[in-house]
Amino acid sequence: MTLQETRSARGRHVEVNGTSLYYESHGPENSDPPVVLLHGGAGGIEMFGPNIAAFARTRHVIAVDLPGHARSEARDRPMRYESMADDIAELLRQLGVRQADLVGYSLGGGVSQQVTFRHPELVRRLVVVSSPFRRDAFYPEILAAFDQMGAATGSMVKQGPLGQLYPDLDFERLFTQIGDLQRQEYDWSREVARIRVPVLLVFADADTYHPEHIIEFYKLLGGGQQDAGWQGTLRSRNQLAIIPDRTHYNLLATTRLAEIVEPFLAAD
Repeated sequence: MTLQETRSARGRHVEVNGTSLYYESHGPENSDPPVVLLHGGAGGIEMFGPNIAAFARTRHVIAVDLPGHARSEARDRPMRYESMADDIAELLRQLGVRQADLVGYSLGGGVSQQVTFRHPELVRRLVVVSSPFRRDAFYPEILAAFDQMGAATGSMVKQGPLGQLYPDLDFERLFTQIGDLQRQEYDWSREVARIRVPVLLVFADADTYHPEHIIEFYKLLGGGQQDAGWQGTLRSRNQLAIIPDRTHYNLLATTRLAEIVEPFLAAD
């Protein structure tokens, strides 16, 4: 597939697997590997807030609007983590990216996990931000909201700030697709246990998931199994960070994420 893109004021649209994805490039493009930012559901690149500029001070950042979100084109088929991961992988290949560090938040964290499962050769390091590996990680009230999510939800959201930010987006369609996606049962525990690249998990201390799930996630990656020893030589290479005084909804409002992630990405 050839790279077909149209320039806009802030980024580019690229034809990927029969759909148009929007992405932005920030920071020094000669730095390698790039940091790929994948945002959460219903939002867009802007969801990462000040962290984009923080990462871009030293790293080439590729920030993508996920399929059907913000400025990227929606598909007629159901929205699924697996197909979105394949789209991200194809975008990276078209851009000539041989390996990248993935930072995925919420829904984007699920996509980043699937990229790692399905296209491991493209991933150098993985950062999963406030995202589960199993559907029942969410608190019951969140699952109940997913059960009711649909076009009416999108109509309400369209009247708020997101509607002003993305005036051309079909919010009714988007929330119908997200609702359908989030009602699908999934459990990626086996795949998580087989990940071979370094992983950093980042959650808020008042996140939208059962804390037991966060610990289970870390243990699947080899963490929390034993004392690390006086010099830390027995610890897992994978890491867990809990950001205090944050929730799922304001976790990206400061540069604390970038401050935690940068040393992890810079490690040998």
